[in-house]
Amino acid sequence: MKNPSRLFLLLFAFSACAAQEAFDRLTFHAEPKPLSKAAKTSDWPRVLGPTDDAISPETPLLKKWTAGEPKAVWEVAMGDGYNSPAISGEHCVIFHALEGKETIECLHRENGKRFWLHDYAVTYQDRYGFSNGPRGSPVIADGIVVTFGVTAELRALDLKTGKLLWKHDLKTEMHVPQDFFGAGGTPLILDGRVIVNVGGKKAAIDESVGMRERKERLAEAGVSVAAFDLKSGEVVWKVEDAWGASYASPIPAKLHGQTKVLVYAGGESDPATGGLMCIDPQTGKLHSKFPWRDDEYIQAIGTSPVVIPEKNRAFITTAYPKGRPLGGVMVEYDADFQPKEVWQSKKLGVHWMNPVYHDGHLYAIDGETEPKSRLVCVNADTGAEVWEQKIEWDDAEFSKQTGRANPTRLSILRASLMKVDGAFLCLGEIGSVHWLDLSPAGAKVIAQAQPFYALNTWSLPALSHGLLYVRQQSKDLMQKTGERIICLDLRGE
Repeated sequence: MKNPSRLFLLLFAFSACAAQEAFDRLTFHAEPKPLSKAAKTSDWPRVLGPTDDAISPETPLLKKWTAGEPKAVWEVAMGDGYNSPAISGEHCVIFHALEGKETIECLHRENGKRFWLHDYAVTYQDRYGFSNGPRGSPVIADGIVVTFGVTAELRALDLKTGKLLWKHDLKTEMHVPQDFFGAGGTPLILDGRVIVNVGGKKAAIDESVGMRERKERLAEAGVSVAAFDLKSGEVVWKVEDAWGASYASPIPAKLHGQTKVLVYAGGESDPATGGLMCIDPQTGKLHSKFPWRDDEYIQAIGTSPVVIPEKNRAFITTAYPKGRPLGGVMVEYDADFQPKEVWQSKKLGVHWMNPVYHDGHLYAIDGETEPKSRLVCVNADTGAEVWEQKIEWDDAEFSKQTGRANPTRLSILRASLMKVDGAFLCLGEIGSVHWLDLSPAGAKVIAQAQPFYALNTWSLPALSHGLLYVRQQSKDLMQKTGERIICLDLRGE
């Protein structure tokens, strides 16, 4: 054999390709365009992107769309869930509930073929009638995938093989109650630790007890936040506190040159308790707590802290309570990591999307319900609203297909925003995709497309290597397609 090393490489390449399999829920549409030689790309390993702030370094991206663009590369039919995929290298990990099982699948980033599938039985019924699938998104670090399911099942899998490395049933181990919509925060992996807003209690709460007893038990302290070793799953540290679990992700924050973790906590409790925790990620020391929660019982916090490291500040926001939203507050940390309020505003109450900070301003969707939603720009130094705007348009095609006599007025409603390639990418609540030019001078639509017409489009898309991964979370009103994930080609020249 003249060149055994070459033969080995060919066999290795063949085995790697063979590991990808087509399956019945996959529809492949077309190859994506090749990446530009000048392309700057990144992974999307966690829910808010590579820097935990819904900002991506990718460039160049396609910003001028003709009919049929951005083009679909592939799509995969999915089960229940409200979350985003995680992407590392060629691996795209999705997490959903399918046929009574929470299902984790690893797909090839560019063709949607499957590397592996891992699932386990789960029993969960949402008490408000929403999706029965997971709320937390998968997270990838150091070749390991971590998921946190709707019943508080924490699992770690090998990224390449799908092998189960370790697991914790936190509902049993740390007495996590069901809460409003089940467990739903996305874990943070930082320096080899998996940090979870657990929201546990001292003892298990019997779901059949009366409301009065239940509320008393929910007020008890338990494991509020915990860190697990990424490789072994062993508990590294615990923060015991009465503040419960929210639906927001813990966020790393550089404060006074040191890395801390900010957790916007607040689960089911009456009176409602919660707010912003500042924790040392190495030791679990709780530096401070900043209460920011109205006393109304029903509040489901979904927005993670927005960190402004150059000013040692963080912004948190909630759209609750209905009719009189608490809004948002900017806090500043001193050298001992103690917070003080800088400003607060009732005009910036965000339901679940994350505000994006850019050049001294916050851009976000204010409003708890669809009719009250509005795109706003707020001065991050003062909290003053610079402008508000509704992005709306008449959609004649939708009216035609649904039998309406006049063009239907559509809107981005409670949309998600991502800052990338010198503009803002916007995913509207009914499936529209937009390029927006946002600045203190106002909002301008650069491009607009409608990959589907489906309500409840609530998850921030993922972006990696010029491909956009969008989660459709309800039935398409025109095409009648069900829940799916769609890979769209945004690669520019």
